[in-house]
Amino acid sequence: MMGTFSRRQMLIGSGAVGSALAAGAAESAGDGPSRRLKLVVTGGHPGDPEYGCGGTIARYTDLGHEVVLLYLNKGEWPPRAEGAGRVAEARAACEILKARPLYAGQFNSQAVVDPAHSETFRKILEAEHPDAVFTHWPIDNHADHRAISMLVYDAWLRMKRRFALYYYEVSSGEDTLQFAPTHYVDITAVEPRKRRACYAHASQSPDRYYSLQDQVARMRGIESGHRLAEAFIRHVQSPDFELPLAPRPE
Repeated sequence: MMGTFSRRQMLIGSGAVGSALAAGAAESAGDGPSRRLKLVVTGGHPGDPEYGCGGTIARYTDLGHEVVLLYLNKGEWPPRAEGAGRVAEARAACEILKARPLYAGQFNSQAVVDPAHSETFRKILEAEHPDAVFTHWPIDNHADHRAISMLVYDAWLRMKRRFALYYYEVSSGEDTLQFAPTHYVDITAVEPRKRRACYAHASQSPDRYYSLQDQVARMRGIESGHRLAEAFIRHVQSPDFELPLAPRPE
């Protein structure tokens, strides 16, 4: 968010602007981060975090913060193939974004949300000590998206809401529906890296899916006063957390 009152803040609404944490303050001053933050971006499959918020991930890592991409599964096809190819693609995408891949150990299209799996997932997330977690919108069409969103939400409650909680969209209109953003991040300058990270998932028809996601970024850019933007919904009970600031004009 911008440091002064702006048209973008009016678009977002008063609830989108709160106390700035180190990420915003450091970027506003043009210095490195005063405190290194830990962000965890969860996704049902390799590629989901990259498509939904790859630009925001790049913005954070460029500021010197740590980002972990936590995938529910390895994208292997049922019944339970190895998924080595998708893992290699995810590794390449994370290298482009300067993030670290992590897996929750479930299987593609066979997601389980029960007490045992919730406890396992909570332990994985708690071990990362995140300042903020980004996850799928809980009514996405894909069952794996809904599953990891519910696992994140359960962990957030069990961890006494210690981290900020944001929801992101993917392929809006095809997968994510009824998404009304509260926050935006300008990704114009980092879009080429986001594109490269998404295209690292070469087995997943990137020409088709990136074209769709690019349309979403352009629409969110129009809404927020930028050329390209990613949009988020912050849970109403989430701790306040400053997203990366818009770049200062030359």
